Amino acid sequence: MIIDVHTHINNYHEDRVVSLDDCLNKLTDTMLENNVDYSLVLSSYKVNEHRPSTKQVVEAISDRDNLGVVAGISYLNYTHRDLKEISDFLEAGLIKGLKFYPGYEPFYPNDIRFKVVYDMAIEFDVPVMFHSGDTYAPTGKVKYSHPLHIDDLAVDYPDLKIVICHVGNPWIKDCMEVVYKNKNVHADISGLVLGDFSDKFERYMKTEIEEMITYAGDPKYLLYGTDWPISNMKSYLKFMDQLELPQEKKELILWKNAAELFKIDVTKL
Repeated sequence: MIIDVHTHINNYHEDRVVSLDDCLNKLTDTMLENNVDYSLVLSSYKVNEHRPSTKQVVEAISDRDNLGVVAGISYLNYTHRDLKEISDFLEAGLIKGLKFYPGYEPFYPNDIRFKVVYDMAIEFDVPVMFHSGDTYAPTGKVKYSHPLHIDDLAVDYPDLKIVICHVGNPWIKDCMEVVYKNKNVHADISGLVLGDFSDKFERYMKTEIEEMITYAGDPKYLLYGTDWPISNMKSYLKFMDQLELPQEKKELILWKNAAELFKIDVTKL
């Protein structure tokens, strides 16, 4: 079983408009090629012809049992209508979590503006995911996306289930401490590379992830994710195969932790 907790259907190249169905078909075809059983699709903090809204994604995957939605929320632009829509989706069980983009947008995770959203996540018992570490765009401001800022949020909201995306790369040791210290914090390993891992970078990152597990203990907190289409699924699974871990710990990372955290019914897959 493999669950990818971090995929997108945004058209990052933006040289032409690609239909939502085409993007979804490409995702599910790539999953099939790589024996990935289920993926979470994360919507963006902005909506345009290249980035579909949460509502569009929810409607588009309604007949696809192997996909779920995590709703992207904008710090700068959300309105009461957006909150009402997210609340309705949560109540109907149509989204699996919420995603925030510090670094791409100028805010720290414990900003009071998001208290109402965090309270909503606690009420419906869904995880909140945070972009962390380097930004894909050079216009991002990485002071906002340092994983240490998640510690404040984890302490202030002990009932909030939190995911640090990209293991805070390049601040993996800082992410390590935050997940070790706070039992309500997870991390995903997505987006560590653009495209394929090179052999040299694969060896480097293998050591980093293994050291994280050595420090933070049994990887009940670690989630498999790729950041597809930015990162290649086949290359990511090869990387996972290289990790020197017992098979039962790899299974925690590859699907068991995700199934529990995001309440994914694997009997339907």
